[in-house]
Amino acid sequence: MTVRDIRRFGDPILRSVCDPVGAPGPAIEALVADLLDTVQVPGRAGVAANQIGVALRAFAYNVDGRIGYLLDPELVEVRGEPVAFDEGCLSVPGLQFPTKRHPWARSVGRLLDGSTAEVVGEGVLAEALQHEQDHLEGRLYLSRLEPDVRREAMAEVRKAAWLLA
Repeated sequence: MTVRDIRRFGDPILRSVCDPVGAPGPAIEALVADLLDTVQVPGRAGVAANQIGVALRAFAYNVDGRIGYLLDPELVEVRGEPVAFDEGCLSVPGLQFPTKRHPWARSVGRLLDGSTAEVVGEGVLAEALQHEQDHLEGRLYLSRLEPDVRREAMAEVRKAAWLLA
């Protein structure tokens, strides 16, 4: 289908809780195709539907050669003490800050054929599952930062050329 433009910090859709996908059909099939095309741009680990302007509970992931998607996903289990990852976000381009995430995660959702799918990951995939789930809840990773790091991050966001564009 199409590589879609990524919505950036300040776009209200990124702060909105996404709606359930519901029954798959041609529009949802097109959304999944666009998510998969968009996440396969080099350097991308995940893309949530609201990042491409669609407020539905769906995301695609692309980590270490594992590419897929989930519809109406739920983060059902995390394990391990949270570890600080240098996390970035396509919606906050060019910036990375230490963000605490669990080192293991399991998400369950659906595929287009209605079957249940499970994605289990460690490290970067675990981080991506948690990050994309946050997007579907209308939350950016910046809100998870420690207060002093968040102040620094917001100062960097305010100076970013893309924010002023």
